[in-house]
Amino acid sequence: MKFENTTVTGIENAIIGLRLPMSKSFEDAKSESDSVFIPGAISQIKIGDDDLRIVNNLLRADGCGRAGEPNSKFMRMIHVQVAITAPLYWWKEFDTYKVGTVANSTSTMHKLASTPITKDCFEMDDFQDFDLESQDMIFPLKSTWESLISDLEFCRKKYNETKDKRYWKELIRLLPESWLQTRMIDCNYATLRNIYAWRRGHKLTEWHSFCDWICTLPLHELITAGTETGDAK
Repeated sequence: MKFENTTVTGIENAIIGLRLPMSKSFEDAKSESDSVFIPGAISQIKIGDDDLRIVNNLLRADGCGRAGEPNSKFMRMIHVQVAITAPLYWWKEFDTYKVGTVANSTSTMHKLASTPITKDCFEMDDFQDFDLESQDMIFPLKSTWESLISDLEFCRKKYNETKDKRYWKELIRLLPESWLQTRMIDCNYATLRNIYAWRRGHKLTEWHSFCDWICTLPLHELITAGTETGDAK
């Protein structure tokens, strides 16, 4: 699983904006903020103690994962964009979070047959080369993978040689869930807070990697503070 070109925007306006309900104007809200923002230097943003007090009060008022989160809506104004390369089986779970996310992805339909299919095309980070055994059979993992990749590459080559769509259809049909796909994701801190709360204890190791990436974001404490482990299945 890979995370590339992470960008975060909107922190300054989000922090100033949370003061507007108790201020007369934007200038008043900005002058009342005790946070330090250095233009073009996300890593040097420092939330002041008084701003942090307001932030924590708003987060506590909503709890974790409450529908709508009206009090901490300032979190929706902090946007994150990142290119993530992950297996299809993880993307299926990520697609649960439709609200507050936008994505563009590499096209399986258009690009699947364009390059050789090798082991590097699949999520194999925690693959262990051993055979799964039961009372009545042995499932040879390594040889099964080698055979599958060979069959997929055969279909790919035959499709490119003949342009016979039957080969392309079988290539799609046989493609395993561990196929790596890259998507450019746009989301916000409110969505990431919900994900962190419910997925950091998940049995899929990809969710652990995602939550570790969250902890590299500037002011990630806004996302992680007060959360509790949710879906640990």
